[in-house]
Amino acid sequence: MTLPRVVPIFDGHNDVLLRLYRRGGTDAPRAFLEGGADGHLDLPKALQGGFAGGLFAVFVPSSEAPKNQGSDAKSKSPDEEPRPAPAVELLTVQKTAMGMVSLLLRIARESRGRVRVCRSVSDIQQAFEQGALAAVLHMEGAEAIDTNFEFLDVLHAAGLRSLGPVWSRPNAFGHGVPFRCPSSPDTGPGLTDLGKELIRVCNRMGILIDLSHLNEKGFFDVAAISNAPLVATHSNAHALSPHSRNLTDVQLASIRETDGFVGVNYSTSFLRPDGRRDADTPVELVIDHIEHILRQAGENGVGLGSDFDGAKIPSGIGDAAGLQNLVQGMRARGYSDQLIEKLCYRNWLRVLDQTWGHT
Repeated sequence: MTLPRVVPIFDGHNDVLLRLYRRGGTDAPRAFLEGGADGHLDLPKALQGGFAGGLFAVFVPSSEAPKNQGSDAKSKSPDEEPRPAPAVELLTVQKTAMGMVSLLLRIARESRGRVRVCRSVSDIQQAFEQGALAAVLHMEGAEAIDTNFEFLDVLHAAGLRSLGPVWSRPNAFGHGVPFRCPSSPDTGPGLTDLGKELIRVCNRMGILIDLSHLNEKGFFDVAAISNAPLVATHSNAHALSPHSRNLTDVQLASIRETDGFVGVNYSTSFLRPDGRRDADTPVELVIDHIEHILRQAGENGVGLGSDFDGAKIPSGIGDAAGLQNLVQGMRARGYSDQLIEKLCYRNWLRVLDQTWGHT
């Protein structure tokens, strides 16, 4: 009997840097490289499940939780965060953000080539070819960015290539969508004038703009300004799960018009019609969201954005080691090998190439 081949997966979002930062200690890079029972993502789990690379988020919580807090650390469910999260102070967020950036750089340095911080699509492709994990630095919520964008220059030099202007809280750049189900994503004002300037600056620098935590007005503010493809790195279909964090068909149509992209999120809160955090959620719901977005955005506009280490994941996936279970689910739906490769990594590489090379 021939076993199905492992399909490499490029993933749109994980929060492993937050988990490791909260863990603390000088051995945090080694914890990622050697693996363990904690968390959804580490190097051994990635190798087992075909997790070949992805966007590694820098996210600063509204208030510091204990360093040893594990998965679901961001408390993103409606059960845990019914009210908008408070803003965070600039110096506090810059210090914490730099701690997470440093963690990723240390992981790469101590990995002896097994993990690489990638700044271009050619970097990612070379990592794939040589069996290394391709890590792209992403910022979820731009609270660390000052009004003169000086810190953005520093982060870009460190490898930042993707940025979400907001998380689900207000900041100087705009208003994030709160966690509500059922709810429309039309929950308040969009981008501020400074937020609109941030979009223009990111366009000039070739930094991907992540729409995932923007409310509806903010989404369409970006659509009106940006000259790059519209991308939501870890969002699902509002038609299937009426969560404020998910994208309506009108939004998905706008993404398609710009040759954009959506990374489907494994968070059960954004998969289920009832918005519950419940690991006993069928993996098939992930594929249902993929199929809906395929119909709305086209087969070049869909991929994966797990939310590992930041959400409750269906037990049928469990963690990065179980990713090929999702691939098997695609095969069971009759997806061709070509379409599966597009969904697992080729579509991500396409939109990153368009965005990073777009000046």
